[in-house]
Formats: sequence, structure tokens, C-alpha cells
Amino acid sequence: MKGRLVTGQFHGGQKSDRTADHTGDHAADHTGDQSRAVREREGREPGAPRHLVLRRGGFSARVAVGPLLVRGLLGLLVLSLAALALTLGRAQVTLPELLSVLSGREQGTLRTVVLEWRLPRVVAAVLFGAALGVSGAVFQSLTRNPLGSPDVIGFNSGAFTGVVAAVLLGATSYVALSAWALLGGVATAGLVYALAFRRGLSGFRFLIVGIAVGTFLSSLNSWFFVKAEQQQALRTAVWGAGTLSRADWTTLALAGGVALAVAAALPLAGRWLRQLELGDTTAAALGVPVERAKAVLVLLGVVTTALVTASAGPISFVALAAPHIARRVTRRGGSVDLPSAALVGALLLLASDVAAQHAIPGVVLPVGAVTVCFGGLYLVWLLVVESRRS
Repeated sequence: MKGRLVTGQFHGGQKSDRTADHTGDHAADHTGDQSRAVREREGREPGAPRHLVLRRGGFSARVAVGPLLVRGLLGLLVLSLAALALTLGRAQVTLPELLSVLSGREQGTLRTVVLEWRLPRVVAAVLFGAALGVSGAVFQSLTRNPLGSPDVIGFNSGAFTGVVAAVLLGATSYVALSAWALLGGVATAGLVYALAFRRGLSGFRFLIVGIAVGTFLSSLNSWFFVKAEQQQALRTAVWGAGTLSRADWTTLALAGGVALAVAAALPLAGRWLRQLELGDTTAAALGVPVERAKAVLVLLGVVTTALVTASAGPISFVALAAPHIARRVTRRGGSVDLPSAALVGALLLLASDVAAQHAIPGVVLPVGAVTVCFGGLYLVWLLVVESRRS
């Protein structure tokens, strides 16, 4: 005969409600233990992204599914926008004609238009945008500040000062300009690093000193425009606006070699950045050579910035916006994701260049002017969001 529940206990020899609660809690704990055991076997924590485990021979790797899908989608967007950019212009190119040119079946004027005029510019936008995205992610992670990008810190200005010095000395080749841009960027980084270093590198000090040095160099560049001869000033002014119009395969061959070297360093750089985000003490406990790692990461960011500045001039705000957008679309929070930042940077610069060429009929704007317009609006939005959080 079943008992009935009265004032907290069962008649008929059944357990009290306290015992029942204890049994229920024990069952819940047992279920929780099973869930934790499953999570431990799967190698993930509650709320953590799911992973694919890749095994081949003695090699195994875990790949987060969510960021991988986002990167695939970003890559498709970049390819789609690149195809659109190749079809736009005074000489309209249809998609079948584009495929015919890219497959080598077309040998006429259309081939020259696509492969010699438009494709180098598209490749430059993708390559330089990716470089700026990586550079911005590195500096924002090192400074732990959303404004910590090379154009804000002053490394763009330093690399451009190197180009200005090269023009003053009569250098015209791309190799010479690239070398001077790299020299200017590295010298600026060394100065900022030395001034900001006090028993270790503080991100806040690094940012403030970088802004001060960058402001000084910008003033120095402006003084050059006032004092230089008209022809020199015009050449440098076009460069200083940020443009992809001079992109060609010779330029891209050298830039691509540097970009491949940077890409080879991304896995190690990404691991260092994620460990440094835990704090210097924790990173050192994990085996990271903290100060040496920071110096190498600064050099990596400066090289990518100088690569872009030497080829296209100082292009602002792509490095600032790309890492933020990458974190939002991958939902990584404060964690850095260099491949996603590179893809977002490529997408932003390519979209800006398409807008610069075709937004106003008959007028081709420097891509730097478009990124400044978009970046200014983004900076205002970012400041509003940060003020609300604080």
C-alpha cells in the first residue's frame, strides 16, 4: 500500500522528504560526476568550444570547430569580393570571361586587363590587409588595450618617416624604399621600447610612449612637406595618402616572401600571445621567455607594418578594427586569434579599395582616405562602447 506525503514524511515505511532530498541530491551529484567525466574524456570544459581531434601516426592536434567555421566563411567572403573586384571597372568583365582568363583560355586584351592591371591590386589588398590585421592583433594583445594598434602607437609614422628619408636621399626602387621603411619602423619601435621599459614592458606605458613618439614623427613628416621641393613633396604626399595603385607583380613578389616568413611564425606568436594574456608571471611559469617573447612579437608587428607602408603608404585603422571584429565573430572574448584577424583585415582593406575605386563614378580615391573615414566612425563607436563598460 502506497503511503501519502504528510508534513514532510511518507507513511507506510517510506523515506522522509529529507532522505528523499538527500537521495535526489546524490543522484544529481552522480549525474554531474558523469557529465564531468564525459567532459574530461572529451577534453573540454563547460561552455568551451567543441574541438576536432586530428590524428595521423604519432601526430595529434585539437582544432576548435567554431573558429574554424568562421575562418572558412571569412575566406569565402574574401574570395567572393576579390572576384567582384576583378569584374568591376570601365572594361566590364563577366564571370564566365573571368573564369576563362584565370584558367588561361583567354589570351587577348581581357587577359591584360585582369591579370596585369586588376589582379595585382586585389592581391595587394588581401596581402596588406592580412598583414595589418596580424600587426593590430599583436599590439592590442601586448598592450592589453583596444587602441593598441601600429597606427595609434606610431609605428606607421616611423615607417613613413623612413620612406621620407629615402625620398630625400633620392632612392626610388621598391627594395630601397622597403629597407628604409623597415629601418624607420624598427628604429621607432626600439625607441618606444627603450623609453617604455622599466623592469619589464608595461602595456600602458608602451601605448602612451608610442603615441607621443608617433605624434612627434607625424609633425616631422609634415615639416618635410613644407620644406621639400614641390616634386618631392608631391611624390611623398601621394605615398602618404595610402594607395594600392602602384601594386605590380614585382612588388608583390618581395612582399609575398616577407609575408610567408611572417605566416610561418604565426603559430608560435599566437601561442605566446595567449600565454602572455594570462599575465607575465603565469606566462613565465608556463615556460615563456617573457621579455624576449615581447621583443620578438614587437619586431613581428613592426615588420608587417613596414611591409605595408613601403608598398602602399601608411594605411590607417585597418589594424585597429580587424582584431576587434575578429574577436566578435569568433566569440573569443579577449583572446587573440591571428588567422581570423588576418582574414578580417584582408576583407576590410579589399572592401575599402573597391569603394575607393567605384563609390564615386569617374573618381579614384586613395584607399587610405576611405579607411580613415570608416575607421573614424569605428573609433567613435569603440570609445562609446568602452565608456559604457567602464
